[in-house]
Amino acid sequence: MPSRRRKPEKTAAGNRPPSQPNSLFGEILDWMLAPLLFLWPISIIVTHNVADNIANEPYDRAMADSVRALARLVSVEEDKVAVHFPAPPRALFRADQDDTVYYQVADSGGEVVTGDREISRVPPPPALIPEEVLYRDDIIHGEEVRIAYQFLRAWPEPESPLVLVQVAETRNKRSDLASRVVTGVLLPQFAIIPIAVVLVWVGLTRGIAPLKRLQSLIRRRRPTDLSPIAAASVPEEVRPLVVAFNDMMARLEENLQAQQRFIADAAHQMRTPLTGLKMQTDLALLETDPAQLRESLQRIADSTDRASHLINQLLSLARAEASFEKLYAVEQVDLETIVRDVALELFPRAQAKGIDLGIEPCGHPLLIEGNPVLLREMIKNLIDNAIKYTPDHGRVTARTRVAGAIVFEVEDTGIGIPEADRERVFERFYRVLGSGVDGSGLGLPIVREIAELHRATVALTPNPSGQGSLAQVLFPRGQLPTPPAPPFVDSFPVT
Repeated sequence: MPSRRRKPEKTAAGNRPPSQPNSLFGEILDWMLAPLLFLWPISIIVTHNVADNIANEPYDRAMADSVRALARLVSVEEDKVAVHFPAPPRALFRADQDDTVYYQVADSGGEVVTGDREISRVPPPPALIPEEVLYRDDIIHGEEVRIAYQFLRAWPEPESPLVLVQVAETRNKRSDLASRVVTGVLLPQFAIIPIAVVLVWVGLTRGIAPLKRLQSLIRRRRPTDLSPIAAASVPEEVRPLVVAFNDMMARLEENLQAQQRFIADAAHQMRTPLTGLKMQTDLALLETDPAQLRESLQRIADSTDRASHLINQLLSLARAEASFEKLYAVEQVDLETIVRDVALELFPRAQAKGIDLGIEPCGHPLLIEGNPVLLREMIKNLIDNAIKYTPDHGRVTARTRVAGAIVFEVEDTGIGIPEADRERVFERFYRVLGSGVDGSGLGLPIVREIAELHRATVALTPNPSGQGSLAQVLFPRGQLPTPPAPPFVDSFPVT
């Protein structure tokens, strides 16, 4: 099955992944200044509304006094409304250099008794409160005006006609006062905002200084120094990151030590077959008897096969320990197909020993997430080990089934593994004494390494039939299709 690399997922912006913030300082600065710059125009609007209310209050009180003064001059004589001014009206409601003042007294029929007709009439409120002065905004001759008005009863009786008294004034002085208030509030803000930006910049610079010291500390370290960083000497917010970094350094040191042990063990294991091969070659060069020479060449060929097998096992182990996500694409594979293909490949070896090699499929595809190359290597090692350690004319069965998880089993009628060695056989280069079979001691470590990469577990137990071993790998359950596929061939008969 060909291996396909997983394509990078497309994002909404295209094929490139979304950009990530590359400056913590800039990110914090943006989140602090952006709300400030957003709220500043809102504060200007709110300040302007507050300034208008502040400016309206004193001038409204002055207009209310004018309305009450004008109301005291109103009288009703013989059902007619009259106004008795002690002085010319324009002297009482004189206009200044900034604003124009209008006044009006109208009877209940809407007829203007005295004053300016430009002021529009307004209906009385539903609930009239005696001597209450009301306010409204209007436009006279294209100018905005503020109007204060009051309704008077011609007689004390509740049903008597109403007299409307109004005083209007343009808004120039009010606008000037509101502008002065807004200017007085906003001018300091123009100085405060740059100062606030500078103070935020300085504060952030001092706040991230411990990060720069931590960066300098890490950079000054030697490449071989993997000792942990003292978490107590860093800020509390960075402490979880430092703890995680220390954990990563500890795992890295363990991996380096494991690699060093592996290199030392591999060098030792390689030295032995190469030394034997060199010695056998030297002996073969001294032989003159053709029969002895052929026997020496056969031993050289056997030693070469063992060395080649050891090298292949070492390469497989190194490949399994490599970065799984980077080197090997994960895809959905059918475990049944891989088991059948590996069994067909190893059938000639089983046939040479007279071993009955068979498979017991579950009858439908078993889909799991994994890498077909590594899975094939794992299954091949398990079946190959079973064939190798099973005496001639024995039985080896590769089985797949579903029991809560997806299970792959290899059952043999071989020499078995003592209970004390069932866990140690997963150690590199460890071999059970007295097996009488040449091996590198790397097959089962490779199996466990690949199983862990696929989040699977592997275990060795005695064969339920009483002779041999049962190797079992449990995978997380994958997706099973609804219609089962036709079953695979059950066994490979020995001829």
